[in-house]
Amino acid sequence: MKKIGIMTTGGDCSGLNAVIQRIYRGATLRGWRVLGILDGTDGLCTTPPRVIEFNEDTLPVEFARMAGSLLHNGRPQALNFETAAETGRLAYFNKQLRKSLNELKLDALILIGGNGSLSLAWCNRDIYSGLQLICIPKTIDMDIPLTDRTIGFNTAVQQLTSFCDQLMLTARSHHRWFVVQTMGRDCGQLALNAGIAIGASAILIPEIKFDINALISHIKNAPRDYGIILASEGISLRGHSGRPADMISRKLTAAGITNRTAYPEHTQRVGDTTAADRILATRFADCALNAIANNETYVMTAINDCECKTVSLNDFFNSGYVSTDPNIPDLQTSDAYVSPDDPLLDIAHDMGIYIGESK
Repeated sequence: MKKIGIMTTGGDCSGLNAVIQRIYRGATLRGWRVLGILDGTDGLCTTPPRVIEFNEDTLPVEFARMAGSLLHNGRPQALNFETAAETGRLAYFNKQLRKSLNELKLDALILIGGNGSLSLAWCNRDIYSGLQLICIPKTIDMDIPLTDRTIGFNTAVQQLTSFCDQLMLTARSHHRWFVVQTMGRDCGQLALNAGIAIGASAILIPEIKFDINALISHIKNAPRDYGIILASEGISLRGHSGRPADMISRKLTAAGITNRTAYPEHTQRVGDTTAADRILATRFADCALNAIANNETYVMTAINDCECKTVSLNDFFNSGYVSTDPNIPDLQTSDAYVSPDDPLLDIAHDMGIYIGESK
């Protein structure tokens, strides 16, 4: 009987509980035991490690739709790669991870994480040398190389779309523009996809330079006197500081354009998991379990052109834009961004949406 562990790390998102429940269900049908590791790597840094063994009572199927992670993704002052680096305890941290994983006697560990977590797993792969390591990509940012979709992205787009749909009504009532700041870090996929969905008047993303005067002219010449301007959190305005939405808003106000700012913030991370994300979670769970059965290790589940399969963590890491991690010395992160030939950019342009100066 195989014994597998599940761990969620990094930021939370909808779909985590769906993939956890599907892994448990599929593993149980194979006759395997499933342990959940609590609070990510912090759960492996205590003696004994903090774990829960799943059963039908602790993980009923109806929990799959819920946002967040039943395993938690960490807590204040949690010990992880970043906090260990900050406090000079990386050596202790790595030793503790190995010790706990050995004590748990796992045959395989399924790590559900974002690009930072997956990059760290590959860069520190010796920690997992005694077991099979299978990674599942999740993030609302969609910044993971080699996969067309990540768990949580579809639900986040829906949450942001619903938020903006409501703002559009009050915008219309008051002849007003709303500058909405989205999440996404340095990747503009969330803003771009939601912007297309709501019919935004402008979408500002980190990957494309924009001209504030061109934006102002676009808004002044718009066919209506209200609407939504989406500003991804990763954009910058030369010579200005502060939150991106505030910077854009101040410029619009100075140009005589009535506007307000709005910050959906963590509502983008929650919401009942959409059917698309539940299906993706189920496909990734099945793919991960098949990888364990086939004795694969150091792999990530991925979906491309509707085909779900595993890719090596080495390929994942080297296929992105590898950059130095700002929080962890001597470690690197692999990122994906909106491609210049992304068809949504052409669609936005054809629909009269201002997306910057590249088109």
